[in-house]
Amino acid sequence: MQFIPSDDDLAQIASLGIAANDVQTQIDHFRDGFPKSRLDAAATPANGGIRTLDLDGIEHYRRLCHSLGKGLKVLKFVPASGAATRMFKDLYSFASTYFGVSTNFAKEYPAVKEFIDNIHTFAFYDDLKACMRSSDLDIEDYLHRGDYSTVINFLLKEQYLGYGSLPKGLLKFHRYGDSTRTPLEEHIAEGALYARSSDGAVHLHFTISPEHRAAFRRRLAAVRHHYEAVYGITLKVSFSEQHHYTDIIAVDEQNLPLRDDDGRLVFRPGGHGALIENLNEQRADIIFIKNIDNVVPDWMKPVTVTYKQVLAGMLLDLRRKTFDALRALDGRPDSRTLRRIARFATEELNITLPDGCTAGQLHDLLNRPIRICGMVRNTGEPGGGPFFTIDTRGRRSLQIVESAQVNHNDPEQEAIFQSSTHFNPVDLVCCTKNYHGRYFDLRKYVDPMTGFISKKSKGAQTLKSQELPGLWNGAMADWITVFAEVPIETFNPVKTVNDLLRKEHLEHPTL
Repeated sequence: MQFIPSDDDLAQIASLGIAANDVQTQIDHFRDGFPKSRLDAAATPANGGIRTLDLDGIEHYRRLCHSLGKGLKVLKFVPASGAATRMFKDLYSFASTYFGVSTNFAKEYPAVKEFIDNIHTFAFYDDLKACMRSSDLDIEDYLHRGDYSTVINFLLKEQYLGYGSLPKGLLKFHRYGDSTRTPLEEHIAEGALYARSSDGAVHLHFTISPEHRAAFRRRLAAVRHHYEAVYGITLKVSFSEQHHYTDIIAVDEQNLPLRDDDGRLVFRPGGHGALIENLNEQRADIIFIKNIDNVVPDWMKPVTVTYKQVLAGMLLDLRRKTFDALRALDGRPDSRTLRRIARFATEELNITLPDGCTAGQLHDLLNRPIRICGMVRNTGEPGGGPFFTIDTRGRRSLQIVESAQVNHNDPEQEAIFQSSTHFNPVDLVCCTKNYHGRYFDLRKYVDPMTGFISKKSKGAQTLKSQELPGLWNGAMADWITVFAEVPIETFNPVKTVNDLLRKEHLEHPTL
């Protein structure tokens, strides 16, 4: 269906920095859908798709991290735009439906009971208590009377503590005696331990929502000097937002563009895949990528720091070997050198070479961004997994594939999907510079046919929204990719508020 925009539509589209032809392409994607990934095999340690390390290997790569990382600029890149609303889904539901009557509270509202029973444990309890006191209310009195809805409303509503509308990065997650830390601060502390550049600076970049920028800056200003003094570092923190030119038009169930009450086209953010644009703007030799909510207290940090150094050591080792190979290919390599480089590409980088691969083809296959992705043993967590896939040109490569990208109606594809032994915890270390020291244009390595389409409700209307290829899925589809096993202890996300009650997030855990 051809979209014929009006002059007002064209002005609106141009104001976002979007090309009119791109809007038509988006509508075509709604109509035609995206092809499913073609799985060839689950990537596992047994078939060489995932590297595993013994103690000697761990120490080897930690040493390489320190020796090869000298003089390099290191950056932590943290997607942090999400609001905390979904963390409190059960509390929101309870507060809107509970009127003080329940035949079996524990059975009807198990998540709320767990929250209330442990409310004193949360790092934000003192703030909640003070917030209620400022309205002449005693939280303990309300808990004793079973008026849990009032307590929860004080926690979530914007006019009170406002946790429902804050970003995850600014919620108090962890308690340290009389003090507390937000995820923003835990990422600062982590960065000081493994992402310090040779000049003592710790560079962190957070992608945030525009409405949260001021709050992030206030919190950073309040804690900056403390962490600089404690860790002997200089903090270099920057923020960015998803660019409006990555927004995607919304359509109805007939794939016709939606309009608001003023007749303007409705555009929605393109999902975390839009952050490839933000990543493309970063300037560093080594870039760590980790989600905002995957943080732990200090007592749990040593294992995280160890494996971050291991992944960085692996990256720097492969970066050195890849750059050496590319320089050799720039000369007049003999057949023996070509065979050695081809063996390195296939055995260490899992690159499938075409028949009769020439020096030029080999050069092109090696001259790409590199990423090392930590993978955790599958414990039933939702999320993407590591697979060997076949693309539309018949090329086999390692990819992180989400469940939504798989044709579960195909028995063969479903069997491969179910055979996966690991999942993606979003634990990446990247090199985005080439062997000449120039930065790759990361937008050239995206597979545009790996987007997602979903249906959402907007009032009484059903709309279809589209997401760009995910940041660590299709947005990095054409990168050199290596998977390495990391322990489950490095993966401690907070998806619901009660996840903060797990021992990994407590000050004095029961081991």
